[in-house]
This record gives sequence, C-alpha cells and structure tokens, in this order.
Amino acid sequence: MKKIVTFGEIMLRLTPPGFLRFSQASSFDVVYGGGESNVAVSLANYGLPTEFVTWLPQNDLGDCALMEMRKRGVGVNHVLRGGERLGIYFLEMGAVSRGSKVVYDRAHSGMASIAKGMIDWEKVFSDAQWFHWTGITPALSQGAADACLEAIETANRMGITVSTDLNYRKNLWKYGKKSSEVMEALVAGCDIILGNEEDAEKHFDIHPEGIDVTQGHTMDAKSYVSVCQQMMQRFPRAKKVIITLRGSISASHNTWAGVLYDGQTLFESPTYQITHIVDRVGGGDSFMGGLVYGLIQYAGDDQKALNFAVAASCLKHTIYGDANLVTVAEVETLMKGDASGRVSR
Repeated sequence: MKKIVTFGEIMLRLTPPGFLRFSQASSFDVVYGGGESNVAVSLANYGLPTEFVTWLPQNDLGDCALMEMRKRGVGVNHVLRGGERLGIYFLEMGAVSRGSKVVYDRAHSGMASIAKGMIDWEKVFSDAQWFHWTGITPALSQGAADACLEAIETANRMGITVSTDLNYRKNLWKYGKKSSEVMEALVAGCDIILGNEEDAEKHFDIHPEGIDVTQGHTMDAKSYVSVCQQMMQRFPRAKKVIITLRGSISASHNTWAGVLYDGQTLFESPTYQITHIVDRVGGGDSFMGGLVYGLIQYAGDDQKALNFAVAASCLKHTIYGDANLVTVAEVETLMKGDASGRVSR
C-alpha cells in the first residue's frame, strides 16, 4: 500500500500534572505532538504506512521528537534537521466549568522558518497516495504557507489525494496576513475538507444559522448542510466536506458526532456522550486519522468511514497526550455499540 504523507510541526508539550493550574505547577509532564504528527501516529497505529515531514533542530529535543515518531511506527525519512529550536506549547488542563488554556512558545522554530524549495516534494510523494496538512502550518509564517502550497500543487500534479483539517488558531496568525488571504489558495487544492463551525466561519465567513457553540447544547447535524454546500461552491475540487460536531456541556463532558457531505447526501454519525474526558487535545486529529483510514479501507462506504472517525476520536478523549493510541479492533468494538469499558482478559 502506498503511504500517507503529513506535513507540519511537532512540538514539545508541557502540562502541569493532573488538573493543576500553571500557577500551582512545580513540574510539567512531557508529551511530543502536533496536528499532522498526531494524524500520522493514528494511521500508523491502524497499520497503514505513513511518512511525517517536518524540520527539527539538530539537538537533543529534536532527537526526542524524532524518536517519538519512530516509536509509533511513523516514517521519518524526509525529516529535515536544522533551524533554531523546537516549538513548545504549555497546556493547562481544564475541568468541569473551567476550560483548558494553551500558551504557545514557538516563535523562530524550525517549521516557522521553513521556506519554499527546501523539500523535494516529488521525491516525498513518489510512493504516496495521500497528503494531509492542517491550517496550523500556514499560520506559522509566510514561508510555511508557501511550502505547504508547494506541496499541495505537487500532489495535485501527481494525482495524490489531498486532505486538510482547517484548524483555525487565532493565537498563531501573527505575521501580518489574515487567514482568509492565505487559506483560499491552499484549500482550493484539496479533495477532502474537515473542519468545525468555528473553522469555516473564521477562515471563510461561512457559518450555520442559529448556532451558538458557547451554549454547549447538542447541535443539529442538518443545520450544517448549508455550510457544506457553501464550502463546495467555494472550493469545487472538494469531493467531501466533513464537519465535527462538539457539544461542550463542560470541560469534562462533551457530546461528539460528525457529518459528511459528498455533494448530494449528508451522512450523520451516531452521537457519543463523553462524560469524563481525560484529554481532549488531539480530538480533531484523531477524527482525521480515523477518517483517512475509513475512506481508504472502506472505500465507497462513506457512512462507515464517518462512523469509524467519530468512534476513534471518541476513544481518544480517554487517552492522555496528543496522539490517539487505540487499535482498529477497539474502534470497531465501539462502533458495534459496546461502550461498556469492560476489562479485556
């Protein structure tokens, strides 16, 4: 099977133990992760060949990030080494009515300094069937956006499926460009588009009517048909638009579902009640990893692909860290309705 390639920044995540606030912390737990690397880990865990492309500093922290990818079975044959530093983000885990907080420390990281022409994309894609990127990468710098566009255009020429998770991050767009100015050309080259109601609104001023995500109630999936249709009208290359539906009752209790629109039919997933969230960071990445797996392995069955993605990401909320470390068998068990969590002996 040909590889799935992902491109983006992997970072050092530092989190106070348990649910301590930053001001209470005397130590931090260490995790390595990032949007595109998390997708690669999911897919490798499901047994698909993957390749993660990034730029890592030539120091011990860069080595640790590389080892984390190798440990999870992700290919790193095209990782560049150099740049000033590894990006860092600090995560304060929320609970109940107190939301989580993220503080970024990633200025001048390798990926923020990357530029067009540094990566031989034709070589990278020589044995690939799929390329995935997220809206986080072009938010880092103009150089990262240019390199991402170069990759998309190369993948388009080579007939490789391109997917994106729109991933709007307001704290990252700091280099003088609005996200809409940059994302338009990038998303235009995508076959599969994943996002949520905030992503579509912030990037492209596309939003469902009558939805207020801050109210925390379960959202009506059918309200998002217009969003999907508007996205397809704006980006005619897109074959499928997928929207994750998170109802945030509290930081510890969310509802979780998704819809997939193929231009004619709106597929709706079951809705899961996630009542004791362990770690919601990487939830969207785990959805994307499950979606890519489903669209490849269950080709022609969009309903099953969607259901796999939602079940996989539901399980991710029970796992500490950025990446989803569940198996295909565990996801399929939940898809069949077994959410008992019984001990397996």
